[in-house]
Amino acid sequence: MTVPLTGVPLPAHAELLRALPGWGYTDVWSSEVAGTDAFTPLALAAAWEPRLRLGTAIVPVFTRGPALIAQSAAALAAAAPGRFTLGLGASSPAVVEQWNGIGFEQPFRRTRDVLRFTRAALDGEKVTADFDTFSTSGFRLEQPPDERVPILLAALRPQLLALAGREADGAILNWLAAGDVPTCLEAVGNPAADIVARIFVCPTEDAGYARALGRRMISSYLTVQAYARFHRWLGRGPALERMWELWREGDRKGATQAVPDEVVDELVLHGSPMSCREQVLDYVRAGVRTPVLALLPTPELTDAASLAGVLAALGPAAAAVMKPAEPTPPRTTPVAQTLPAGTA
Repeated sequence: MTVPLTGVPLPAHAELLRALPGWGYTDVWSSEVAGTDAFTPLALAAAWEPRLRLGTAIVPVFTRGPALIAQSAAALAAAAPGRFTLGLGASSPAVVEQWNGIGFEQPFRRTRDVLRFTRAALDGEKVTADFDTFSTSGFRLEQPPDERVPILLAALRPQLLALAGREADGAILNWLAAGDVPTCLEAVGNPAADIVARIFVCPTEDAGYARALGRRMISSYLTVQAYARFHRWLGRGPALERMWELWREGDRKGATQAVPDEVVDELVLHGSPMSCREQVLDYVRAGVRTPVLALLPTPELTDAASLAGVLAALGPAAAAVMKPAEPTPPRTTPVAQTLPAGTA
């Protein structure tokens, strides 16, 4: 599950996070855009629920110095030994340049260089090196993690996907359909690589609502150059060309309306919680090892109780409950009509 959940204050996550393992969830993954930073929600999760794996998806490689990234990762790894995975990525010009005033230059090389620095630092090495995008001299973590910290790369196109398979422990995918996963895996080129995918889930049977929300999200995200190139590479250029054309002309409303239903249905899962859960399994069958749900608001999510109910219904444990029971052999004596305590 992606944390923090939209509209839920950080302190209110404690009870929900403690409930997640019982609903079948194994991981919580943060993000870093314009809300919380990537580390704080996971630090809280580490204290609140010791059974969950923690991951950042992603920490931008431009907005912190390489040594600070290594320090933050080492601290969280110490708080959750053996449970933390560091996800790194280039982020976008909006986040890096417009919001943080930092040049977004040579994103592939910067990502590669920070990956190499962080890997060496987390492994306890003293790092002195002249990388293509920065130089560092004499940095060593005072307390490197006792256990190796996996590092994954957010990757959208062949060059970065190949780097993730070659030098990182795997790749983090975003904004793709289940049918796109094999193309990405081929580019990663490493069967042992961990593959994490963030999957947008809008658990409502109001298809009109879900598609309207999906269109707004797609026109906002997929007009970013990196995502536009990604979807052209995946073959969606013809379907999205009109959206991109209207966006360039400044017609935001028209661009949003130009997103075809079939693209929304591929990229934003919607339907009942049971239907969404089955659609998520399509990603797993395609090769995703860790599907990370990003829960979107729906008309049904009105309070804490409804949120908990939807999270439970989306969770893997609900699938086991819904499986039909094995046939029971015929009995020769009557069965008492008594329900176990706590059932109804």
